[in-house]
Amino acid sequence: MPSLPRIMPADDTGVAEALRLLAAGEPVALPTETVYGLAARADSDAAVAAIYRAKGRPDFNPLIVHVANIAAAERLAVVDERGRQLAKRFWPGALTMVLPLREGSGLAAAVTAGLPTVALRCPAHPVMRAVLANTAFPLAAPSANRSGAVSPTCAAHVAGSLADRIPLIIDGGQSGQGLESTIVALRPAGWQVLRPGPVTEAALREVLGSPLEGESEGIEAPGQMTSHYAPGKPVRLHASDSRDGEFRIGFGAGACDFQLSESGDLAEAAARLYAALHAAAGSRATSVAVAPIPNEGLGVAVNDRLKRAAA
Repeated sequence: MPSLPRIMPADDTGVAEALRLLAAGEPVALPTETVYGLAARADSDAAVAAIYRAKGRPDFNPLIVHVANIAAAERLAVVDERGRQLAKRFWPGALTMVLPLREGSGLAAAVTAGLPTVALRCPAHPVMRAVLANTAFPLAAPSANRSGAVSPTCAAHVAGSLADRIPLIIDGGQSGQGLESTIVALRPAGWQVLRPGPVTEAALREVLGSPLEGESEGIEAPGQMTSHYAPGKPVRLHASDSRDGEFRIGFGAGACDFQLSESGDLAEAAARLYAALHAAAGSRATSVAVAPIPNEGLGVAVNDRLKRAAA
């Protein structure tokens, strides 16, 4: 049996130990308001390699870099007025911007997977913000799980997924939002949502106007791979009935094995989605059925994750 990493509380002692390991180039699992992130210094090839090694992550899949504020972002990327307006409206928070990489940024090449852009986010969680406030380097921090598997929303999920692959998990309790950040690409001629998330397209339109038509080509940011967030069992979506051998994930009234939201609250469903998929993965059921989720507001992001889990 693999040994589990140390789990420390999100207090001054835990943060100090996380800072020590990060400075030494070690990866550390930290809580954020979206999901737990596997953080390492983004200016070190060896530290970034440790993230890829722990996750078993394809090297063509770029990483999100977490920064303390817009000033830190501008040291790494070329931020235009649109980016500054988005930061003013949504940072700190669950929005990642894909921006042109600034020459001389100092980021490890593997962070951007060879692309001329970089994905930046300013997180709102107090633990991640405390860590960023006390480092002289940016942090790359994808979700703290094996690549392609269900994202973690508590420390136990991280320990179960990464086992002896990392030295430390800081336990900040349950993630508040439970879905990864929205990713928006700011292009010379407009903008596109690369990954739906807590910040809806409607909210982005209020700042940026209408998006470009069509979809992005290739993988420009995390969460774009066809198969992702998978519980390791067949997943049947839009299931209005239950079948033998299925673990049923419910939404709204009705019998189920795991209820996302009995009242039909999409925010509650988003916060509980990955816990539901972890429960399904750990059950004796041979397959998973998911009740229909309205494809509006946060439901767009929930359905995006479910579609990739089912792939």
